[in-house]
Amino acid sequence: MNALNSRYGDRNFTILAFPCNIFGLQEPGANATEIYNGIKYVRPGNGFTPNFTLMQKILVNGDNEHPLYTYLKSNCPATTTTFQPSRLFYSPIRSNDVAWNWEKFIVGKDGRVLHRAHPSVHPESLTFFIDAELSRPV
Repeated sequence: MNALNSRYGDRNFTILAFPCNIFGLQEPGANATEIYNGIKYVRPGNGFTPNFTLMQKILVNGDNEHPLYTYLKSNCPATTTTFQPSRLFYSPIRSNDVAWNWEKFIVGKDGRVLHRAHPSVHPESLTFFIDAELSRPV
């Protein structure tokens, strides 16, 4: 994500990261400072500093999911049909849920959801979608 933000950050492009603790309880930090320190010193660690915007921790699935994610998911097909219920800490589990940490959504200048990518998709492979949107007239 840092590479994408460095590549496009000066072209009216923003990466927003929404921490969430429902996937294997991997994001236990209570606030942005704790989460940021976890990124910098634990995972991925080694002094890694994100150059993108880290938002407030939210829920992306389940009965109490944030409305942003209700909107995002309602505008794109799911990236998988396979879930690991024993590693998910929310309910109910729905077919269009975010699959795991680092699932990515590309949202256009007009707020339309343009693309949804599975967590395993490397961010650099999304440049086609980003380039197309940035070259589109407003």
